[in-house]
Amino acid sequence: MEEITSMLPSTDLLVNYAITYGGKIMLAVLTLLIGLWLIKKFTKMLRRVFEKRSFDKSLQTFLISFIGITLKLLLIISVITMVGVQMTSFIALLGAAGLAFGMALSGTLQNFAGGVMLLILKPFKVGDYIEAQGFAGTVKEMQIFHTILNTPDKKLIIIPNGGLSTGSLINYSTEPTRRVDWTFGIGYSDDIDKAKRVILEVLSADERILKDPEPFVGVSSLGASSVDIATRVWVNAADYWDVFFKMNEDVKKAFDKQEISIPFPQHDVHIYQSK
Repeated sequence: MEEITSMLPSTDLLVNYAITYGGKIMLAVLTLLIGLWLIKKFTKMLRRVFEKRSFDKSLQTFLISFIGITLKLLLIISVITMVGVQMTSFIALLGAAGLAFGMALSGTLQNFAGGVMLLILKPFKVGDYIEAQGFAGTVKEMQIFHTILNTPDKKLIIIPNGGLSTGSLINYSTEPTRRVDWTFGIGYSDDIDKAKRVILEVLSADERILKDPEPFVGVSSLGASSVDIATRVWVNAADYWDVFFKMNEDVKKAFDKQEISIPFPQHDVHIYQSK
């Protein structure tokens, strides 16, 4: 029992430790809290400055994220030195652990490099509607490690920048106009010329459909159950989905009114009764 008691630090030693390091630790914690608060305020102010100057939104979110992380790292290093850790020892320890961290965070570094490449090449910007990595949505933010998309049904998708910068990508917002395609099937007994005329009348009634290039309506194939009529028009990019859904409805109603059938796949079943 006496041996165990002798191994424990004395009360005087604990008091000395408290006097020596207690103040430093309290000051370091206070500095950390105030520093984090100031960094949060600074990044908010920076965002307002960027917005007032109409700064590129893609670069805006990337820079704010990068500056915020850099300032937090510098704050942590400052707090560690305040506690009493020698900077040279800390740098040596950091250098020794750098290789291990680099190997462990190779994917993160790749995402950072991918973010830089996206900023340089600019295949898209904030507000564009894109399709990449199996997802589609409107670009909400571009951060240093990932890009955030908003889907039409209000889902948030986070895509790493590494794969986004090296994979295939479709940007639907680059061009001001888009082509809308439909295929309408009619029965083999229906009049093709009449069906084409009805489709053109429906198209001409919608002012959102552009006259140049002019709409195209023609037979695309002779299917197993129907004569397929391809229809192609050009609209402003913002009107794409509204025109697409509206035209499906209007053509169906026009066909019904003109007694043009829209066939569906049918199978003939023959039943044989054996004696």
